[in-house]
Amino acid sequence: MSDKRNILVLGSGGREHALAWKIAQSPLLGTLYCAPGNGGMAALAENVALDMADHEAVISFCRAKAIDLVVIGPEAPLVAGLADDLNGANIAAFGPGKIAAQLEGSKGYTKDLCSEADIPTAAYGRFDNACDALAYLDTQSAPIVVKADGLAAGKGVIIAEDMQTARDAVEDIFDGVFGEAGAELVVEEFMTGEEASFFVLCDGENALPMATAQDHKRVGDSDTGPNTGGMGAYSPASIMTPALIDETMKTIIKPTLAAMARRGAPYRGVLYAGLMLTPEGPKLVEYNARFGDPECQVLMLRLKSDIVPALEAAATGSVANMTLDWHDDAAMTVVMAAQGYPGSYDKGTVINGLDKVDAETMVFHAGTARAEDGTITATGGRVLNVTARGKTVAQAQASAYAGVNAIDWPQGFCRHDIGYREIAREQR
Repeated sequence: MSDKRNILVLGSGGREHALAWKIAQSPLLGTLYCAPGNGGMAALAENVALDMADHEAVISFCRAKAIDLVVIGPEAPLVAGLADDLNGANIAAFGPGKIAAQLEGSKGYTKDLCSEADIPTAAYGRFDNACDALAYLDTQSAPIVVKADGLAAGKGVIIAEDMQTARDAVEDIFDGVFGEAGAELVVEEFMTGEEASFFVLCDGENALPMATAQDHKRVGDSDTGPNTGGMGAYSPASIMTPALIDETMKTIIKPTLAAMARRGAPYRGVLYAGLMLTPEGPKLVEYNARFGDPECQVLMLRLKSDIVPALEAAATGSVANMTLDWHDDAAMTVVMAAQGYPGSYDKGTVINGLDKVDAETMVFHAGTARAEDGTITATGGRVLNVTARGKTVAQAQASAYAGVNAIDWPQGFCRHDIGYREIAREQR
């Protein structure tokens, strides 16, 4: 590999903008491409119209541009086996292969693996038809959780406060509300505790812990309303103490890597464990096979180290002897979403005032397009990630919301309490 790396980041969300922003700071970078990118990423890289589902087109582009590393941002191309196809063409890819990506691609696969490897998680039932799922519900009590088995853009989880809601969720999923993602479903015990996001870089055998974070999934303040892809996040999450990190590595992460290796599908890339911190200790809620969105945004803002060697080590080398340095500052990101999200929403609304945001506050674009005249329009549900650092989470929150208030976008909304639990802890 030459001294300078040509790197392709695949994706168009806030996660990919944050990754591109961090990669762009690396002295190892040659040329940076993003496909398809978004209105914000165009300032950092050359946006390319590539269809991630067309693996041959991606491989051809990589050969034409002498790409040294492909960073696959979203989960769908991982589950579809893009990393396997790139590696098969001798192009290094950051992200797990198709089988390993089933840790996110199939909730039932992961639950079965947890059962096999004695990994702490919620009790569950796995079903491919409504009749059996409803019969299982008759033996359970509310609250209870119903999950579409496959990828549903963060919206396939229903926390049912009563059994009728659970039954309706089962019927809806098998009636196709989540498409192919609902060919099977998992019914889970409702776990009580506080959630945390835990990320490790994996090389197939070893795992390097990254900083801790906490996401806010519900659409409304005080964690009300339906689940979303994430309305904001902060890092570090003090609730993830060093002792809890050690316990998570010992009881969840390492047994998972060992189990995947036994299955002949060693896990390479970033492994994101959504945890429930219960009175009995940390339990796995679910795995994601990629960086969290919006957690990636706060992690990249806090990461001091050059990210490129870490990505390369996970993709083609070893993370065993690697270390990552982090800023002591806290970071927070607030998601600005289109009115109506996570339901239907309008596209094409104009966003003004981005130039009024303080230069120390990063605005990572998630669902935007940039017109030739520079106009930024909203093209998705989650549209902007207003991200700031501070000595405390409260200071980071103040800066992030100052950035939100500088943006002129009447068709957008956000939660106003991101980080509230951590700020309450800081004030004790």
